[in-house]
Amino acid sequence: MGEWQELGEVDVFTTGTVGRPGQRVFFLQARTNGHVVTIKCEKQQVEALATYLDQLLTDLPAPEDLPLPSMLDLVEPLEPLFVLGGIGVAWDQSSDRVVLSFEEVITVDSDDADDDDSISDAIEAFDADDDRNTVQLRITRGQAMAFSQRGGEVVTAGRPTCRYCGLPKDPDGHPCPRMN
Repeated sequence: MGEWQELGEVDVFTTGTVGRPGQRVFFLQARTNGHVVTIKCEKQQVEALATYLDQLLTDLPAPEDLPLPSMLDLVEPLEPLFVLGGIGVAWDQSSDRVVLSFEEVITVDSDDADDDDSISDAIEAFDADDDRNTVQLRITRGQAMAFSQRGGEVVTAGRPTCRYCGLPKDPDGHPCPRMN
C-alpha cells in the first residue's frame, strides 16, 4: 500500500540536478520543519511544471515574498522517496496557495508484455491508486515564481542544442542527422 504524505505549507520547494550535462538526474525537493522530501523526476516534468506555474501566476497578483536564491539549492538527503509519475496543480484562492500533488510512477515489467495476464495486471496496477506513494504540499505565489525561474534555469543549463536538428550536443561530439 502506498504512502500518502501531506506536507502542508512548506518552507522551501525547489528543483535541481546531480551529474554532468547529458547524464544529469533531476530532483524536486520540499523542505518543512527540518523534514526533507526528495522526488526523482525527468527534465520534461521540471520544464512542464515550471511553465505551468509561470502561466498560472500571470492570472494572479504579483507575489510579495520571494525566497533567497541560496535557499533553492538541493540539500541532503538526495535519496528519492520515489520516481515521479503524475503531477497535480490547483489554486486554493481561500488560502492564497498553490496546491501541488506528486504521485509515484507505476512501472510494469515489459518482459511479460505479450502475456494477456500481464496486460490485465498492468491495468489493475494503474487503477490501484493506493499502491502509489503520493506527496501533497502547498506553496506561496512567491515560492511558485521562484520554482518557475529556477526550473527554467536548471532545464536550460544542460547541453546546448544543435542549430540544425535541435537535438542536444554531447561534449564528445554530435552526430547530427541533418548533416549527413
